[in-house]
Order: sequence, then structure tokens, then C-alpha cells
Amino acid sequence: MKEVLRFDNVSMHYHSKQGETVAAQGLNFSVTEGEFVAIIGPSGCGKTTLLSLAAGLLQPTEGKVISNGCSFGYMLQKDELFPWRTIEKNIFLPLEIKKKNTPAQRERALMLAEKYGLGQFLKNYPSSLSGGMRQRAALIRTLAVDPSVLLLDEPFSALDYQTRLSVCDDVYKIIRSEKKTALLITHDISEAISVADRILVLSRRPARVVSSHTLSFPENEPLKRRENKEFSKWFELLWKELNA
Repeated sequence: MKEVLRFDNVSMHYHSKQGETVAAQGLNFSVTEGEFVAIIGPSGCGKTTLLSLAAGLLQPTEGKVISNGCSFGYMLQKDELFPWRTIEKNIFLPLEIKKKNTPAQRERALMLAEKYGLGQFLKNYPSSLSGGMRQRAALIRTLAVDPSVLLLDEPFSALDYQTRLSVCDDVYKIIRSEKKTALLITHDISEAISVADRILVLSRRPARVVSSHTLSFPENEPLKRRENKEFSKWFELLWKELNA
């Protein structure tokens, strides 16, 4: 498979009046086309920094982040929909920013909205939608510019547990259906196991890759994976690694 992203001995140092903070040290991993990779690690270990490095929002202090010319879409913890814009206009926003607001691109974005259950809500404002529907709209907005790689920064953490399970299942199916590569940051071990092809475990700060696990479930849906007897075994292993 084609490699779309590589971290080559990447380190990231932050400088302030209080001194230097080493957020990441010697990160080495790659992501291939169509792969869904989840990254878990202790709180404050620098997981979000890793996504910023991948997207090119930060430049590493040492090493290289190689993206092979791919484009990125970033999905945040909250939907961040503008309350004064309709769902349709929120979805069009990235097209406006990237100067791709053409009839063909708008038609593609609307087709995605219709395909994934937002067609009847396009003229609504975000306040009239449930948290799950808003997060789905946020994903369609991210997909509107057709990015090569989706960077997911704990995109379900603001939802209640039941909604979180449902939206996770929805988002997973959309990403798979659109054949997108995804890099998910999460503190939820169960969530990582339920969606990922591969899980990377980070150490405490400064973050480095402690282990990489390839998952092979016969089920291709998060909720069904959770029912598999192997699920608890993976959870126990990853829990031990995180708390070692």
C-alpha cells in the first residue's frame, strides 16, 4: 500500500519564559493509504501536538514529517459549527476558505450531505440539531474539500456515552465508504479498538511510540467489534501498556 504520512525521528520542543518543554522525542511511524490508525496515550502526553505536526501547523524541532503531497482535513473535539450559518453554509465554508466554491464542488458537498442523512436539515441552523447530527455535519464539512487524510482529534469526547457510540459508528462507516485514510487521537481505549486497523501507544511526555498493534476483527462495524470476545483481551493489553 502507498505510504501517505511518515514521522521520521520527529521531536518537538516548546519554549517559553519558564523554559523548554519536550513534547515529543524520536517519533517514528507511518500511515498507509486507506488505513485507519488510532493513537492512544496518557493525558497530556502530546497527542494533539502530533496531529498539528501531521497537518503542518507545527514544524518539528528535529526530524521530518513527510506527507507525500497529500491534503488533510481536521475534525475537532467540538463541531465548531457557526451558529449564524445554516448547515448548508457551514458545509460550504471550507470551499470558501480554499477558494474552491464552484458549482461542481458545492454539488459534491450537497451530495455527501444527502447521502449521509443531512439532506432535510441543510436549511436548518446548528441549534436545531442534536449533538450527533451536528458532529455528522462537521464531518461532511471536513470532507467537502476531499482531503486525502482525516485527522480526528477526539471527535466524540463532547458527546454523552450513548450518542458517542452511535456517532462513532456513523463516522466510521462514512470514512470507510469514502475510502479515506484516518488518524484518530483518543484517550478512550474501547473507541480505538472499535474502529482502528492499527493502534499506536504513546508514552508519557515526551511522547514516543511504545508499541504498535495491528487488529484483525472479522467485524467491520464498531458496535459489532465490541461484542467480539477478542475485544476484552485487546482492552486488557492496551490498558497495561498505558499504565506501565
